Amino acid sequence: MLLIPEDGEWLLWRVRASGRRSRERQRQVILLLVCVCVCQSGTEPLRYSLAEEMERDSFVANIAEDLGLSPSQLAARKARVVSEGNERLFHLNRNTGVLTAKESLDREEMCPRSDTCTIFFKIVLENPLQLIHGEVEVRDVNDNSPVFQEKEMVLEIPETTQPGSRFPLRSARDKDVGSNGLQNYSLGPNSHFSLDIGTRRGGAKYAELVLERQLDREEQPQVNLLLTATDGGSPPRSGTAQVRVVVLDANDNTPVFDRALYEVRLAENSPPGQLVVRVVAADPDEGSNGKVRYSLTETPEMSQQLFQLNPDTGEIRVAGNVDFEEVEHHEITVRATDGGGLSAHCKVQVEVLDVNDNAPEITLTSHSASVPEDAPLRTVVALLSVRDRDSGDNGRTECSIDGDLPFSLTATADQHYELRTTAALDRERTAEYNITVTAVDWGRRRLSSRTSLSVQVSDVNDNAPEFTQEVYTVSVSENNSPMVRIGSVSATDADAGTNGRVRYALVRQEGAEQPAVSVNAESGAVFLLRPLDYEQVRALEVAVRAADGGSPPLSAQAVLRVAVRDENDNAPVVLHPPAESSGAAAGELVPRSAEAGYLVAKVVAVDADAGQNAWLSYELWKATEPGLFRVGLHSGEVRTARAVAERDAPRHRLVVLVRDRGRPPRSATATLGIALVSGFSDAHLRGAEEAPAAEPEGPLTLYLTVCLACVSALFLATAGVAVAAKVRRARRGAADGLPAFPHSAPTSSAGSLPRTSVYDVCFAAGSLDGDFRFLGPLLPCFPDGMPPGPPEQRSSLCSTEAANLGDGGDRAAEGRAPVSADTARRRAEAACTANRGKELLGNSDPNSCLAPQ
Repeated sequence: MLLIPEDGEWLLWRVRASGRRSRERQRQVILLLVCVCVCQSGTEPLRYSLAEEMERDSFVANIAEDLGLSPSQLAARKARVVSEGNERLFHLNRNTGVLTAKESLDREEMCPRSDTCTIFFKIVLENPLQLIHGEVEVRDVNDNSPVFQEKEMVLEIPETTQPGSRFPLRSARDKDVGSNGLQNYSLGPNSHFSLDIGTRRGGAKYAELVLERQLDREEQPQVNLLLTATDGGSPPRSGTAQVRVVVLDANDNTPVFDRALYEVRLAENSPPGQLVVRVVAADPDEGSNGKVRYSLTETPEMSQQLFQLNPDTGEIRVAGNVDFEEVEHHEITVRATDGGGLSAHCKVQVEVLDVNDNAPEITLTSHSASVPEDAPLRTVVALLSVRDRDSGDNGRTECSIDGDLPFSLTATADQHYELRTTAALDRERTAEYNITVTAVDWGRRRLSSRTSLSVQVSDVNDNAPEFTQEVYTVSVSENNSPMVRIGSVSATDADAGTNGRVRYALVRQEGAEQPAVSVNAESGAVFLLRPLDYEQVRALEVAVRAADGGSPPLSAQAVLRVAVRDENDNAPVVLHPPAESSGAAAGELVPRSAEAGYLVAKVVAVDADAGQNAWLSYELWKATEPGLFRVGLHSGEVRTARAVAERDAPRHRLVVLVRDRGRPPRSATATLGIALVSGFSDAHLRGAEEAPAAEPEGPLTLYLTVCLACVSALFLATAGVAVAAKVRRARRGAADGLPAFPHSAPTSSAGSLPRTSVYDVCFAAGSLDGDFRFLGPLLPCFPDGMPPGPPEQRSSLCSTEAANLGDGGDRAAEGRAPVSADTARRRAEAACTANRGKELLGNSDPNSCLAPQ
């Protein structure tokens, strides 16, 4: 329905009156009229009403008619409905201009607490933009019945209640409002109660039950009533509820317990929920007066925490941890109360029985952290006490030590023990003892506990240092650098701390010179203080002392042996031929009849080094006639390489090079002057004529004369001794067997080969021919022929006989007359005898005798 203000009617009359004007003028007026109407209508909202619970798309209003616009104008101006809030409750059809509800509206849901329910909306038009307000009132419909929250209400009224007493009843609720809301209550027919209806300040109705006639429980224990609530709708709606009136008996009897004292025995640690006892009280009344409820009264708080009483059944159950060690007896007072408030009391005494539930407790009263290893037997190490909170045998305990340890427990007083040593302690074997003490009670189910304590064994200086070796051998090359580390010594001490700290020092004898080595006091490193010479000191030994830091200190000694390794630091020294002071070469006479292999001279050299560094070799370095002479590589013998010819020069000069085998090798030279003569007298005269007459005699001639005299005297003495020895051996007879063989060959001061390679050369005197052989063992010469003995010993013959036999065979092969065996033997014996004499004088030729292999 469109509401048009009076100003709009006047304008519409004016427009109709101007119909006589032209059509263009009429359109302008119509547009002006519409704009004015819309503007006028925008000042007051559009109001509509709609009943709740209408179906979906129900008609609300025709907006086009109310606004005076055609549907095409609504569509052209893009009319639309905007509802307040997020919900879109209405829909505007632009083609028809009809406003409809999009869904069924429920007033009780939309406006639950308001008597009126209004929905606001807006209509938006464009070209020009225009906003029109509207509202729709949702009318209430009687679609809800009064409802009681409880379908049954129970009233307990004592039978002694006087008539006229009022009992409020719970009100019903109706979601509808106005006349459709709750209007009246009614009560079903009965002989005891009536209903009184009142109105609260807000207009809500309430009902009260009024007692008209006194109740009698024995006559009628309860009364059932029907309460009805009615609204004012058309048709009216109603709701009902049952009212059950319970007639209460008068409380004229007191509850009575069957026993005044309950005595119970309960084992400790009983599980929660276990039944302790059930108390029972009876009340002859009925209903609430005869219904008894139980409660605790005048009971300690601890007992209330340990026990729980069921108020309905009177059962007392365990609620906490019942511990005999805390409380042995519990006294509980129980009160029984009926519905009328009358009560009675009884006592419950609970005796807690002990159970072996506590393990012994071990307390360490005193403890020595460390015990010296030299502590005497029965030394007290610790004091212990044991406690068991149980009683009787459950609290009786015994203690022991686990394992085989040098300790024992001794009971001193009630539940007190002493831990003592039972054997000697040795820290070096066991430095710490972990002692476990076990305490066990005497209960049926034996409980035990353990505690551990540590006992340290303190060190005592009872162990001397020990060297890892009794003799330490180190080697060092000679000519070493000073202060060089050549090795170390090491000693250990089983003690600990200062007692086990080892310091090293050399043991010096009184009056002895400063040793060539030193030892580091802390590390034991051995240092060489000065260079060593192998030729002076082959080895040295010193004593090293290791002392600990105890008080008094203990010490041990070891031997440090330093072996000096030889280095090739000495060149060979030529002993023969001796160098002349004037520089002239030593002279040797060789007959011109000498054959090849004739021994001219022997170069003798020595080397102060040892081993390979002292192995010497000889070679011919320079010669006047290179092909005439040769030099033995190892013997140093100068022999003719061929027979001397008449055309050879009468004088020759040879330079022999002597070289050792060191690295690098060292060498020396010897110069020989050789004269070829037909006879020794001729040579001597020729040499005297050629010698300068004015040259004075030097000291060398004197030295040579003295030496020749000494050698001659020694030779004669040696020959005498040798003859005497041979005569003595000849007298022993054939039964004596072979003489004892020396363990090693005699060492020659003139030889240059090691002992195992010393050899002898046997040759016949006056013979120009000879053999040279290297031998294994060195055997003696027997001048009287082969002595009796086993075949193995007789196989070693005098080298003289073998050499002569070889010479005889060689000469026979050359066509010369061989030397007889007797002659060769005599010559060999003379040569060997001369060589033995030289050995005694120190000038022997180690290569003069040779035993055949």
